[in-house]
Amino acid sequence: MTDAEDRKPQSDEARSGFLPPTGVAAPAEPDSSTTSEFAVPEGLAVSRTGTESEATSEFAVPDGLDVPPPHPAESEGSAFNRPSTYSAKRPPPAFTPPNGVPAVSLTRDVPWQDRMRTMLRMPVTERPAPEPIQRHDDSGPAVPRVLDLTLRIGELLLAGGEGAEDVEAAMFAVCRSYGLDRCEPNVTFTLLAISYQPSLVDDPVTASRTVRRRSPDYTRLAAVYQLVDDLSDPETHVSLEEAYRRLAEIRRNRHPYSGWTLTAASGLLAGSASVLVGGGFLVFVAAAVGAMLGDRLAWLCAGRGLPEFYQFTVAATPPAAIGVALTVAHVDVKASAVITGGLFALLPGRALVAGVQDGLTGFYITASARLLEVLYFFVGIVAGVLTVLYFGVQLGANLNPDAALGGVPRPVLQIVASMALSLAFAVLLQQERSTVLMATLNGGIAWVVYGALHVTGDISPVAATAVAAGVVGLFGQLLARYRFASALPYTTAAIGPLLPGSATYFGLLGIAQNEVTDGLASLTKAVALAMAIAIGVNLGSEISRIFLRIGSPEKRRAAKRTRGF
Repeated sequence: MTDAEDRKPQSDEARSGFLPPTGVAAPAEPDSSTTSEFAVPEGLAVSRTGTESEATSEFAVPDGLDVPPPHPAESEGSAFNRPSTYSAKRPPPAFTPPNGVPAVSLTRDVPWQDRMRTMLRMPVTERPAPEPIQRHDDSGPAVPRVLDLTLRIGELLLAGGEGAEDVEAAMFAVCRSYGLDRCEPNVTFTLLAISYQPSLVDDPVTASRTVRRRSPDYTRLAAVYQLVDDLSDPETHVSLEEAYRRLAEIRRNRHPYSGWTLTAASGLLAGSASVLVGGGFLVFVAAAVGAMLGDRLAWLCAGRGLPEFYQFTVAATPPAAIGVALTVAHVDVKASAVITGGLFALLPGRALVAGVQDGLTGFYITASARLLEVLYFFVGIVAGVLTVLYFGVQLGANLNPDAALGGVPRPVLQIVASMALSLAFAVLLQQERSTVLMATLNGGIAWVVYGALHVTGDISPVAATAVAAGVVGLFGQLLARYRFASALPYTTAAIGPLLPGSATYFGLLGIAQNEVTDGLASLTKAVALAMAIAIGVNLGSEISRIFLRIGSPEKRRAAKRTRGF
């Protein structure tokens, strides 16, 4: 072999300026390793815990540090592989965020509604872990059945008129009571959905349910709240089968009041409302008879399968027809008070309050749907009353818009009438008998506050209505928190005396008499009063939570939620 052959490279690599000069011995290196600036310096001992094929880097474990060996079943680490401690029967402890678990001061005395609402407004990684004792057998939680139970409970609450945020809180409470902490409920006007993710690397499980029918049954609503309260109580052990059994009993329970009792309550509501706007005994009877006829016609239409829009249209015609007939017959009564009383029994105050509440708490899609439903009901009422008023004007009926507001103030009689109106409203909402008395007293307090501000203090009716509705919401929430129940039975019936029946009637009468400007002004006032009622009730509810012991970090997050942060 010649000297030229000795100087040839031993491989296919090209000679470069980094090769050692001729005559300089190069250090020996293994055949399968590469040298880089990240290589461990020569002479530094590094303890190896893996195989010989693992590469060495600056992330190598220092010498002397004990590290547990890798799981034998794992061939290669990946972010998509299940953790070595994962087990479907015995899940690992809750995930701990990098910044630590924040201190959550949720005391046992705080109702479950506020505790669940607080955690829903927190990020998923910052929510406190549920109790380690879970209510399921050793084979693991029956996730599909828990989600199905959660959706069924949410369906009853949403169909009963509960707000979207309270429905989400109840669904979240049911999931956490059975150990499913990584749940995200989603509530819209007609659809309920919930998603559960076992861990960060597992596929989520999602279930949904459609709400097609709505019925204001507050007795059933209270029973569902009691069930959720028992599930949320760590000292009350309710199995999944027991929860299903109780839910089936709640669904099978009949309404506490019969159909004819509801019809009589509708007449009492209309008659009491006519007394509030200046009517006497004859006006009370006429308004009650008109409202009961309208209620029976609405029941007949519902039995034939007609939508609620036409039911409201048909129910609005008898009180208006009786008022016009009394005017044409030259009977010395205030026909305007008769028609106004009939409108009180039809105005959808429950749906209006729920819609505005959803909008104020950030559920804009549900709020828009609820307010659109209120608009359709209102248009149906307008169509029925306006048709009767138009024919009455053509027949020569002398309907004076100022007649319903005349007369000497009768504070004692009007307070009694407001309480009777709230009592009838509570019966129409199918409330429990134990809540009817408090709702009746709350309605009387609302009218006293309104009369003191508007009549005595000469304050704007919109402002007086808002303050009175705020008092209703405050007292209703405090009563509900005292009994660990829903606030709707204590607030919805109590706002009955504040509904804008007179303003609605005057607006329709102005349009029927070709005084469109005055009519639209009255209808605008009616809308303003309705919004004042809804906002006042929600504001009173939020003020009541100030008296509850909830930690400041959670209150700060709750305030930021509706501002987009």
